[in-house]
Amino acid sequence: MLYAGPWVAERYAAVGKYLDVAHPVVAEIIRSGLKYSAVDTFNAFYKLEDLKERTDATWEAVDVLVLPTTPTIYTIDQINADPIRLNSNLGYYTNFVNLMDLVAIAVPAGFRPNGLPFGVSLIGQAFTDEALLELAKRYIDPTHKAATPGCVSVAVVGAHLTGQPLNRELTLRGARLLKTCRTAPGYRLYALQNTKPPKPGLVREPTYTGPGIEVEVWSIPEDNFGSFVAGVPAPLGIGTATLDDGSEVKCFICEPFAVAGSREITEFGGWRKYLSAGAK
Repeated sequence: MLYAGPWVAERYAAVGKYLDVAHPVVAEIIRSGLKYSAVDTFNAFYKLEDLKERTDATWEAVDVLVLPTTPTIYTIDQINADPIRLNSNLGYYTNFVNLMDLVAIAVPAGFRPNGLPFGVSLIGQAFTDEALLELAKRYIDPTHKAATPGCVSVAVVGAHLTGQPLNRELTLRGARLLKTCRTAPGYRLYALQNTKPPKPGLVREPTYTGPGIEVEVWSIPEDNFGSFVAGVPAPLGIGTATLDDGSEVKCFICEPFAVAGSREITEFGGWRKYLSAGAK
């Protein structure tokens, strides 16, 4: 539909007056737009809307398509011998992106057995550009982990850690683990009294010079962040903490009054080590 349909007429409307100085193959393709009528154009639009509707079910089931950027690689001689057909072939996995109002980014994916390069395209729905760029970064560099656009980074220190009883409150909201690290110096950790399940309390003490407390940093979708925060019981809350790399993220914090009479467990360096030591 892109090269053998009335959308070519749109190109003629835009650049038709320059075809005398265009490459002959380009001129031939664009001049073909003159053969389409207004009826052809409307029929093509109706067909396109039908195709979009038929693909809605696919987008309900997937977040992104991963396709070869091109199906093959031609030599210059091959292209010169049959330029229109072969160039159309090269767009087999990408021509639909424009017409279907999708977005795509091409990334390198290694080399073929004959030594020529190979690439894939990540394809998503309209306005998913930032998410696709983040996914492309992670594909090219698997060690790259950052908060996805539209998400909030939250550091958890106790019962929400992986494997702990409240971790489901993150995973059920579509959160994903970014990394395990430590806070910057200046934080103390306490085993709070009378909490079910057992929870620690993280308290900032700027003059303290300890090694920091182990945390997990999770990325949670913004539209689920509010319900997550609403479920945090006193004396805990969500504030801002500084990590060991100097960055700041949202984090579980504890009101200082609540640690009175609680055991300080800063020496363990984190909730997991405290639990593994047999503490309750």
